[in-house]
Amino acid sequence: MVDESGLALETTDIKNEIPLSMGSSEYEMIELFRKINISRPIALTLTCLAKGREISSQSIEIVSGLRQPEVSVAMRYLRENDWINIREEKKSKGKGRPIKLYRLTVPMDSIVSKIEDEIIAESRLVLRNIERLKHIA
Repeated sequence: MVDESGLALETTDIKNEIPLSMGSSEYEMIELFRKINISRPIALTLTCLAKGREISSQSIEIVSGLRQPEVSVAMRYLRENDWINIREEKKSKGKGRPIKLYRLTVPMDSIVSKIEDEIIAESRLVLRNIERLKHIA
């Protein structure tokens, strides 16, 4: 989580009581994801998961500043790509839904490589269309 001055605040993962925060490398990662047109929720969620720890969706919300629906949309994208594992854990006290815990199942460099491949394929298609337009014109 970030305070008004832009400094990283620490929060704690519900399950492991591990302090979570975003530092300069995490902010750079988010910025780079955004520059290659990765949506803000996906960029923030991937960054929260990048350290390889199991983290709850609530912790992702707190650290990233995303709302629950935004985290859900990002998780759907990550699930569709088979990049995350989801585990449910019952709450220790009271009733209610179990806590969902997420962890990346593939290394970040593999995720970045897949994104790179998609961008290259998309760029080739755009270039072919431009060449076709030049030919027609």
